[in-house]
Amino acid sequence: MRIGLVGGTGREGRGLGARWARAGHTVVLGSRDAVRGRERAGELSARYGVDMLGGDNEHAVAGADVVVLCVPYSAHRETLDQLAPSLGGRVVLDITVPLRPPAVTRVSLPDGNAAALEAAAALPGARVVAALHHVSSAHLEDLDHVIDCDVLVCGDDPAAREVIASLVRDLGLRPVDAGVLDNAIALEALTPVLLHVNRHYKVKAAGVRITGLS
Repeated sequence: MRIGLVGGTGREGRGLGARWARAGHTVVLGSRDAVRGRERAGELSARYGVDMLGGDNEHAVAGADVVVLCVPYSAHRETLDQLAPSLGGRVVLDITVPLRPPAVTRVSLPDGNAAALEAAAALPGARVVAALHHVSSAHLEDLDHVIDCDVLVCGDDPAAREVIASLVRDLGLRPVDAGVLDNAIALEALTPVLLHVNRHYKVKAAGVRITGLS
């Protein structure tokens, strides 16, 4: 599968890209700056012994089977507007959390209630899925680390949810179907809670584990 990571040179994108490349996928890291995208892809390929491609965000999207939005919320709307003409019909995984620094441990719903819902409204025809909000970027970048965390996956298209669930398995994690895209409100809002848990208990990567599943 060809995966384009928009804003993929950030911490989340680097870890996701390296793990998916190791699993055999074709990964393209996107950046606002094409040179930076190519350079970071080369650095990560050498570091992890994988093959990754890089370029600007438009290059990452071109030909991708799955597009992953890894941008901070402050750049979310601008990125959607820029790439909307290229995303119709695509499976789009939005991992964005609408944090408002410095109050990152306080839930702050955006005008559209969730970043993923805003993405769906801005990308008519795209098959938007929300997931991977609760996985530590530090753990993702350590490819030998076994991450003790489930991944809640929600979206209105069941087939698109299953595509993302398969990619979650390729990361070494267990996907849990969390229903329709409206439920992204709860998924995104849980991240500030986990950030508070990290601070309060002086841990680095509190996650989510769903019990009672076989």
